[in-house]
Amino acid sequence: MAYSDYQQFLARLEQEGELKRITHPLDPYLEITEVADRAMKSDGPALLIENPVGSQYPLCINAFGSRRRMSMALGVDDFEEIAAEIDDLLKPELPEPRPGLLGKALSIPQVLPQLGKLFNVAKSLPPELLTSAISQEVVKTGDQIDLFEFPHLHCWPLDGGRYITLPLVFTHDPNTGKRNVGMYRIQVLEKAKTAMHWQAHKVGAEHYRRAEERNQPIHVAVALGGDPALTFAAVAPLPPAIDELMFAGFVRKKPVQMVKAKTVDLMVPADAEIVIEGIVNPGERCTEGPFGDHTGYYSLADEYPVFHITAVTHRAKPVYPATIVGIPPMEDGWIGKAVERIFLPLVKTTMPEIIDMHLPVHGCFHNVCLVSIKKRYPGHAFKVMHGLWGLGQLMFSKFIFVFDEDVNVQDLNEAIWRLGANVDPARDSCIVKGPVDVLDHTSPIMGLGGKLGLDATHKWPGEGFQREWPDVITMSPEVKSRIDSIWDRLGL
Repeated sequence: MAYSDYQQFLARLEQEGELKRITHPLDPYLEITEVADRAMKSDGPALLIENPVGSQYPLCINAFGSRRRMSMALGVDDFEEIAAEIDDLLKPELPEPRPGLLGKALSIPQVLPQLGKLFNVAKSLPPELLTSAISQEVVKTGDQIDLFEFPHLHCWPLDGGRYITLPLVFTHDPNTGKRNVGMYRIQVLEKAKTAMHWQAHKVGAEHYRRAEERNQPIHVAVALGGDPALTFAAVAPLPPAIDELMFAGFVRKKPVQMVKAKTVDLMVPADAEIVIEGIVNPGERCTEGPFGDHTGYYSLADEYPVFHITAVTHRAKPVYPATIVGIPPMEDGWIGKAVERIFLPLVKTTMPEIIDMHLPVHGCFHNVCLVSIKKRYPGHAFKVMHGLWGLGQLMFSKFIFVFDEDVNVQDLNEAIWRLGANVDPARDSCIVKGPVDVLDHTSPIMGLGGKLGLDATHKWPGEGFQREWPDVITMSPEVKSRIDSIWDRLGL
């Protein structure tokens, strides 16, 4: 299902009993966070704050904060449906890559056609350009611009200021013209100036670096709202060949409608609630942060680029989309779960031995990765660890635990049991050094640190294990069946 705009999505949430209107005034300074945090941690509804203190515009938060709402945002009954659709597009199943550098090279021609099928489907739904749009019903430039008219959140007591927390940041590569839509927090500094938190590993940061190499400003547009499929696309770990707008079109089964921005050379979503346009100049930095982050700790203040606003456009009566992050579980946990499930088929195109993967919400997505595999040869678990550390954003995984195919990695209790039972730390551990998330406060150098992999699979003689490996305790099927047949008579 494609939503015509963000407010249609909110109307459906309300119709389904998934949204609660709050009429009591709440302050964007800390109060909304406290209310939203309690709702998020108790599986509460989306909250439409109708009277945020200091702003005429209502604010919605926790719109993605459950499996059902995240699925509704993507227009399906359950987001596993999208994963199944992608899996079907990538069939037939690919043979496992052969070992060695030559084997990998020989596997490439088999992998690329499958990825090409997905690319072609996404490409069949390119953005549609309009000449007018609801996102530009009101246009403000020059002295009319005042970002503080919107209810930006000061989320946590030690935050450096007020933040835009659900922005869709549009840029183009100055060398190739390729578009990127990413989600990077934005600290509001002045009426027409913000910081832009482009982390070093992100595509937006790479676009800015290339603009700096040319000593040119980069045009930026920040959209809030629109069909939530585009919000999801902005955080999705897409292959470089797939444009976020085309992927959003694939999810919603309908092209994303765009309109030309008023003051920058970019296209922006026609159905957005609010659009902020401007430029980021080369070489200009400001202090950004601290910010209470999804790790549950504050990310520390650092120097980031400065975003100068040239225009603000919005609907006549916009709703301001927001979220908060902090000690998990939070709303972003369900966004992360959808990413995990929907993109697992793409991970399997390079590592078909993977059965399942779990990125626990309390592991903050990138801290802990549990993966089950069909083990075929000695050392296979270590091959998978290194493969994941070399695969897109999975490179940030601090801990990778690899299990046999019969382990349900979605069950943390089972995973911890198997981990304790099957791992000899001296034999089964692998410590490496590489890129880590810049939000990781434990790494000795920002963005560079250590990672640990543990092989929790059944050990083979070929791996140097000469003892007998015991069987897992299970009851015989005959006894289980017999007890099933008399269970109701036992009074238990």
